[in-house]
Amino acid sequence: MEIRVSVRQLVEFILREGDIDNRRTGGSDTAMQEGSRIHRLIQRRMGSDYHAEVPLKLIWDTEEYQIIVEGRADGIIDFEWERHMAARESLSQEMDGEQTLPVPDDEKKVVIDEIKGTYKELRRIQKPITVHLAQAKCYAYIYANQCHLKNIGVRMTYCNLETEETKYFHEDYTFVELRSWFDELMLEYKKWADFQFEWARIRTDSIKALAFPFPYREGQKELVTYVYQTIYHKRKLFLEAPTGVGKTISTVFPAVKSMGEGMTEKIFYLTAKTITRTVAQQCFGLLSDKGLRMKTVILTARDKICPLEKAECNPDACPYAKGHYDRINEAMYDMLQVQDHFSREVVLEYSQKHMVCPFEMSLDMSLFSDAIICDYNYVFDPKVYLKRFFAEGNGKKDYVFLIDEAHNLLERGREMYSASLIKEDFLKVKRIVNEKSQKLAKQLEKCNKELLAMKRLCENYREEELLAPFVMALTRAYSTMDEFLDEHESFDDREEVLDLYFQMAHFLNMYEIMDESYVSYSQLLSDGDFMLKLFCVNPANNLKQCMRKGRSTILFSATLLPIQYYKKLLGGEQEDYEVYAKSTFEEEKRSLLLARDVTSKYTRRGTEEFRKIARYLYEIVRQRYGNYMVFFPSHAFLEEVYNAFMEEYYDESIMECLVQEDYMSEEKREEFLRRFEGNELCNLSEQIAFEIEEEETILIGFCVMGGIFSEGIDLKKDSLIGAIIVGTGIPQVCCERELLKKYFDEQGENGFDYAYRIPGMNKVLQSAGRVIRTAEDIGVVALLDERFLEYQYRRMFPREWKQYEVVAVDEVAKRVEKFWNDWL
Repeated sequence: MEIRVSVRQLVEFILREGDIDNRRTGGSDTAMQEGSRIHRLIQRRMGSDYHAEVPLKLIWDTEEYQIIVEGRADGIIDFEWERHMAARESLSQEMDGEQTLPVPDDEKKVVIDEIKGTYKELRRIQKPITVHLAQAKCYAYIYANQCHLKNIGVRMTYCNLETEETKYFHEDYTFVELRSWFDELMLEYKKWADFQFEWARIRTDSIKALAFPFPYREGQKELVTYVYQTIYHKRKLFLEAPTGVGKTISTVFPAVKSMGEGMTEKIFYLTAKTITRTVAQQCFGLLSDKGLRMKTVILTARDKICPLEKAECNPDACPYAKGHYDRINEAMYDMLQVQDHFSREVVLEYSQKHMVCPFEMSLDMSLFSDAIICDYNYVFDPKVYLKRFFAEGNGKKDYVFLIDEAHNLLERGREMYSASLIKEDFLKVKRIVNEKSQKLAKQLEKCNKELLAMKRLCENYREEELLAPFVMALTRAYSTMDEFLDEHESFDDREEVLDLYFQMAHFLNMYEIMDESYVSYSQLLSDGDFMLKLFCVNPANNLKQCMRKGRSTILFSATLLPIQYYKKLLGGEQEDYEVYAKSTFEEEKRSLLLARDVTSKYTRRGTEEFRKIARYLYEIVRQRYGNYMVFFPSHAFLEEVYNAFMEEYYDESIMECLVQEDYMSEEKREEFLRRFEGNELCNLSEQIAFEIEEEETILIGFCVMGGIFSEGIDLKKDSLIGAIIVGTGIPQVCCERELLKKYFDEQGENGFDYAYRIPGMNKVLQSAGRVIRTAEDIGVVALLDERFLEYQYRRMFPREWKQYEVVAVDEVAKRVEKFWNDWL
């Protein structure tokens, strides 16, 4: 068996020590990741004897398995390259990772070059950072071993990203010195490799014995096969899976099976909401009950898992941060020996036992987890992605990405790969730092002046073509701010400075990758501020590059329609697959009503229309006691109809109305749902489900489409018997929607569909999907807008919406009454 570890992972894992202190490293680490351009620049400047980006690999044998240490040297200076390549080729063919004795040689010295980009002033770097030098020493040992060198040099090259000034540190080593150092490093790592070896055997045996935990529903076995074949062929699958087909177990089970066959190294289950992470956790728990042995971890946001009132990651403010790296490996090993599922509660328990940071601990536990359940951003977001797996240079691995509620990835992708700056923030931070650093204050003022010049030309919003002068000023200010924060660890309002620092870093990163899928624009905001934004209108390429770091991606949702739209914008390629899973529901159990005499169009909004919609609600809900949700295009529209309903139709003896507020705390959200769900939590296998006994009351929830109650909640059986959707869900006209429309029109697509109609219909489908959750459910879905009768909307209906009735307000009561009489 082989256990693979990258050089970077090896040295960072074994050699870490001391405190977590984001006052010092929070910014500098971000800067260090921006060195790709500098790498290429330095490499191009070198002569013909300089060889860039050299892949290196060494096999370290144990009695039962091999550890493969691999990485990529930034550069190797070798005057006898061809002869050494022949020696490496010969060694590779012998399949022997260790030489017996170095071959005597009078050759010129070989040097391993390790390049690091930084915004720090180079005069302040007095010696190489320990882990940077350790990486270079690993490469030096591997190369010396393979080329039979008695001696080898290491050069640490630090380059300022702004000035391109370089500073070198040189070290010379004998092969014997490096072998002794490297063996000591590997012996420390062997304890962890021993665990991985033994665990892999236990896990694989359990997977091979695992059977699907339920009788297959109609079409479900084919669905499982589609997922498995996609992983086998290293493709992406875009899966439209209506509620009730069991999409979670149908994607997780074949992914687990592929791991048992050696195809998959890790499973990443990616979600947009906490509730779907809980569903995934339950799914793995169900398989564990059936005999599966897998290590799983749930990654929880820093602020949510931090045991302190405020997350301050420095040793002065946090006892968990002080000495964290001195204790973390022991804490991890303790948890690995005892636990299989590293939930939030388990991580908190062990972090308190060993006094380590629970957030950092959960990230570290991902290294030894078979499945990682986390938010999209841990894979896709350039600010917070898991560098231990996806950093540049790590290469492609056999990861499988399971992306739940994949329709959300489009807007999230646009957010993650866009960047904005507010002019007024520069002035605010300038005032904070003015007395401490005149240099930084002047550079911030220069940024402000560049933005002011744009502001004078902007009436509402405008596309910006010439960004180079501003970016040049921003780069200088960022470099100086990096030094400033490193020198000033504590002062009033430091967090505001740090916030702008991170925003500047992200803006510069996005500017570096900006291409034709971006639009840069400026805008006068409603509060008077002025914004400059790099807007990623089409995140497909960025998402695609992330997915290419794994073996296969399964993107699934109950509302992935039109599937070609999502395939195009979520990074799909021609050879990738699409599947429309067949619904398991009987259409007759859902009454789908399309109103022909109301609309949410702006031109029709008024008292008469609001009253007619309120009457629709009354005529529908009075036909049967139970729970209903009504979804509106906005809070303002909701309030108008709510007031009309309360004035004319509300009957306090049998009705209760709940209203979604503009902002609701987590406690208020839970209380709102509890009125629908009841108090007892049922132990169902795949989803969280609640039910309440039917009472002779009518409960109506007034909600907003696209809001917190329109997706990600699971109300089964009588918890919800009706969903009434008011309007087509079309987003409000704004500058970004208009920029999207223009962009896709220019691409030859239907810009209105891409910017407005399809996103709106997705919200409609999500809202309607709250009603029918299981094969036993019965309910009413009413679409209150005459535009749903138009072909442009009906062509976006899912296949299971073939049967519908067109109604008017005077006849809707009879239709609903007949539907319930037929089923009761």
